[in-house]
Amino acid sequence: MDKAILLESVSKKYDVGSSSLKVIEDLTFDVNKNEFVCVVGPSGCGKTTLLRIVAGLEPPSSGRVLVFGRPPDPKIQRFGVIFQEDSLLPWRTVLGNVEFGLEIQNYQEAERERVAKTFLELVGLQGFENYYPHQISGGMKKRVAIARALAIDPDLILMDEPFADLDAQTRSLMQRELLKIWSKLNKSVLFITHNVEEAVFLAQRVVVLTKRPSRVKQIIDIDLPYPRARLSPPFISYRERILTAFHEELEGI
Repeated sequence: MDKAILLESVSKKYDVGSSSLKVIEDLTFDVNKNEFVCVVGPSGCGKTTLLRIVAGLEPPSSGRVLVFGRPPDPKIQRFGVIFQEDSLLPWRTVLGNVEFGLEIQNYQEAERERVAKTFLELVGLQGFENYYPHQISGGMKKRVAIARALAIDPDLILMDEPFADLDAQTRSLMQRELLKIWSKLNKSVLFITHNVEEAVFLAQRVVVLTKRPSRVKQIIDIDLPYPRARLSPPFISYRERILTAFHEELEGI
């Protein structure tokens, strides 16, 4: 199965009293194995809902979702999910936070520590194992969250605007670090963002959604080698192309 994710005619609505709110309608696209795909769209268009459906955290109202050929089920499949909020456990050390998912999978203590330290080293946090979340910076917390998600050897990495609350310099650094990690591990990534420049910097393909109820407006292949220069004419051209699609949607063109 070459498809990490397959969505076919997916819709999602919520019943609100006697009426219903349709968030996603007839959404179809895919993510190939080991591919990095970004999803961008107007605020409130259902991007987070889409990610939750792919993660098996809530079902679609209609349509079909497959992750590596089967319906998503977090009890069976391993999803490395990283939300905008770090969700680190404040009473656990950095090492303890990364070990958390391994504990759930019943790793023995020595192996748990070995794996957790391996991924902390991968994200550049060796030496910070015994710090607590309140003692480290926002960028370092993101690194811990990424290490925790990767330590369980996920089938799929799902990221929901993970860098949105970082300052511009730290955000740029984390984007570069994420690409380094992805290139080493060859994982499939679905990355939700509202930042067009971030999408062009990271993704092999960018899925542009319409406003709610969201459909696929455009899928754009980013044919640029890594690492990407943000001020290069090809980069700017891709960015402007996606922004144009954004503005068309917001202005109802």
